[in-house]
Amino acid sequence: MMYRCIIIDDEPIAIRVIRKHLSVFTDFEVVAECSNALEAMPILQKEAIDLLFCDIQMPQITGVDFIRSLTRAPKVIFTTAYRDYAIDAFELNVVDYLLKPISFERFTKAINHFLELQAPTTNSATSPEKDSSSRDFIFLKADKKHHKVNLTDILYFESLGDYVIAYTCDQKIVTKERISHLQNTLPAKRFIQIHRGYIISIEKIESIGAGFVEIGQKKLPVGRNYKPDVQKLLSNH
Repeated sequence: MMYRCIIIDDEPIAIRVIRKHLSVFTDFEVVAECSNALEAMPILQKEAIDLLFCDIQMPQITGVDFIRSLTRAPKVIFTTAYRDYAIDAFELNVVDYLLKPISFERFTKAINHFLELQAPTTNSATSPEKDSSSRDFIFLKADKKHHKVNLTDILYFESLGDYVIAYTCDQKIVTKERISHLQNTLPAKRFIQIHRGYIISIEKIESIGAGFVEIGQKKLPVGRNYKPDVQKLLSNH
């Protein structure tokens, strides 16, 4: 599915940054770039728009007031240099509130949140094969680059304090990320944390023993606090 977007910002540089970040995601299309909110009004009336990237401090009308004025607003990600409007923004049930300058890592989290909101709600009892998340990949920063890693290629993640090693079928990537945050960003139906130091791909499990899981010819320990989750996994499958 292609998601149609509008970028609204009175700063050309800000528009370029958002467009560059968004270009990495192949299922997003920029329909229009507007220097103020009023320019976007006729486009919203004529076009089906899925997502707005909207600045807040702009001439004529603020981004917050503009969104409030819409009868049926698309999903919104606010992009602003000011923290002061965060409460007003989240009262509008926006997808995210990004502070400038917007890093690619933070932008990716906002896009992932948007994709999660677009995923259809399914009954796991009747549709066990459907994942609740539409994400098929993640970006991991290493060696001054952002590596796009398909979720189906990942065997497991290993924590090293403030770093995580992602083991795939043919490589390993070391990224500065805490495993607790990584756990919150991965789709729960595809990955499970079995130890404070390990998150594994459920589909890559080869066997489960007493206190360990075998995956990718590696025997990984199951922490005491995580044994109930592993037992639940066995019961559900």
